[in-house]
Amino acid sequence: MGQIRPCQPVKLIFGVITAVPDLLDEVYGRISDRFGQIDYTSPLLPFNHTTYYEDEIGKGLHRQFVGFETLISPDELSSTKLFSNTVEKEFTRVDTESRQVNLDPGYISSSKLVLASTKDHAHRIYLQRGIYAEITLRFHCKTFHAWEWTYPDYQTQAYIDIFNHIRGIYMSQIRSSGVGTVRIQ
Repeated sequence: MGQIRPCQPVKLIFGVITAVPDLLDEVYGRISDRFGQIDYTSPLLPFNHTTYYEDEIGKGLHRQFVGFETLISPDELSSTKLFSNTVEKEFTRVDTESRQVNLDPGYISSSKLVLASTKDHAHRIYLQRGIYAEITLRFHCKTFHAWEWTYPDYQTQAYIDIFNHIRGIYMSQIRSSGVGTVRIQ
């Protein structure tokens, strides 16, 4: 029989898509109220791998990734996704009820990047309350690698570089005593 051990904390990240980058400070303030200080912000990148969000959010989309200083337990992923859905609703256009931001929470561990989703698929595991988890990237031979189901933008070198950098921050937190303590809900 395997011995049950406590899980290692993970680094919470959000991928944020918007056509209105001026909203990001307010959005980040809102999610920081819940998850603490942001310790990494990626460059603002053009989001042009799909037109999926254009009808609702608008054209000229950009994506940015943020990471949080306080590490979390991986079992917080579903409640994090439910919270992000609430924040998206707070940033809807009054006239159309369309979102102005899309928030994709996930986490980075030493071996993988996991994203939360409300959509089921063969490669996703049900967590709870309508939320699924997907291992989007795996870490092997000093870098992240895609799976056959990985979104095209997550396969780009720009994104891989960002996630490798965030993982480096995470690994430093894990190695440092007293840094990156797990938040207790």
